[in-house]
Amino acid sequence: MNANITRVIFSLLCIAFASQASAKGEAQKRWELMNQIRLEKFDLVLPEVMRENGIDMWITVNREGFDDPLTEDFGKGYVGSYGYYIFTDRGEGRIERAILGVGTALVEDNGAYDIIGNADELRKFVEERNPQSIALNYARNIGAADGLSYTSHQKLTEELGQTFADRFVSAEKLASDFRSRRVASEIAAFARAGEMSRDIAERAFSNEVITPGKTTLAEVAWWMREQQFENHLGTSFGMPSVYITGPDGFVALSDDHVIQRGDFLAIDWGIGYLNFYTDMKRHAYVLQEGETHLPDSIQKAFDNGRAVRDILKGNIKAGRTAGDTYALLTERINDAGFRFMDKFNQPTDDPAIVDVIIGCHSVGNLGHGIGPSIAWFNPERMTYMIQPTNLFSIELFAYTAIPEWGGKKLRIPLEDDAIVTERGVEWLYPVNQKVLLIR
Repeated sequence: MNANITRVIFSLLCIAFASQASAKGEAQKRWELMNQIRLEKFDLVLPEVMRENGIDMWITVNREGFDDPLTEDFGKGYVGSYGYYIFTDRGEGRIERAILGVGTALVEDNGAYDIIGNADELRKFVEERNPQSIALNYARNIGAADGLSYTSHQKLTEELGQTFADRFVSAEKLASDFRSRRVASEIAAFARAGEMSRDIAERAFSNEVITPGKTTLAEVAWWMREQQFENHLGTSFGMPSVYITGPDGFVALSDDHVIQRGDFLAIDWGIGYLNFYTDMKRHAYVLQEGETHLPDSIQKAFDNGRAVRDILKGNIKAGRTAGDTYALLTERINDAGFRFMDKFNQPTDDPAIVDVIIGCHSVGNLGHGIGPSIAWFNPERMTYMIQPTNLFSIELFAYTAIPEWGGKKLRIPLEDDAIVTERGVEWLYPVNQKVLLIR
């Protein structure tokens, strides 16, 4: 075969493959990506976290009309009455994966499960494996690990008998570890979610959307929701928080307040893509007539926030508990000349002091994830060890006095999503580096 014919055949094959790929719709592409993520998590993360937590078997229960919060992680299917996702450590390299009573071809085709059976096989299935510990999704501190209803617990107790019921343990820490340790495919997917989230937020804070003296906060928020709708995206927190901050704090939040020149705006929001949800903030200043740049006092306030963010980025490492990290960050922030606050939104009146508080929480499968959390509002997860591949929302609030406000303080909230690697904190998309200007 001569070189010209070879090139022609290669070109035709490329066209054929490209045509086949382009024929796939967005729904199928997303489904295939979730399958890849699921396979990698089951192969690489599940054995690690089950063995670390001393769990022989993990059972997640679904009922028709009542899905466990982890359903999307495991693969959604139709449940007529009861359905079970069962993971068993049988002492081999991998964890055995079974689904009983969960139907549809998509579940069978995703390739993640070794055994597909009926719900009425549960007792026999468990008896054959005789696990010494059975983790169930009930949790005192983490809502997304607390999907087992009271009646489902009763059902398991009755069906499996008291011998196995005595071996039930909480899957709270197991679920946290499984979700918060990431494989490459889900890191890539979450980074895409972050990029889409920041793109919409930054467009929202521009003259594409806002006309000073005409546009309301609610109109900006609804424009953002419409972008989510058009791009088939979910929402982390419902309606985006689009608000104005003034000398006395909040002026208005996602309501019919008309945006005026001189307003300082902020967005706090997140989007849902696949099984991933972001959490981020952006800021904008509406230029006064004749102004061409951000007032120096507001720029200084923003720069203070960025300086604190640099401290966070430089000191959050894998291998320490979130609580120990919180204590270290408190020390580092104070040493840098800021004042770490004990309580949220309670800065001092002293204009010479820049007050700071942090809330670096887990993120990923929820806007507020279920992994280790360097935040006062997640005390249980402050005890968890930070692991490589944990995703965090790097969140802080810095309060700086503004002379034009009579020394009252402007709260600068910075928040972007990042991953902790062996090297430390690494951003997943371009983070907030400036206050956007609306002309």
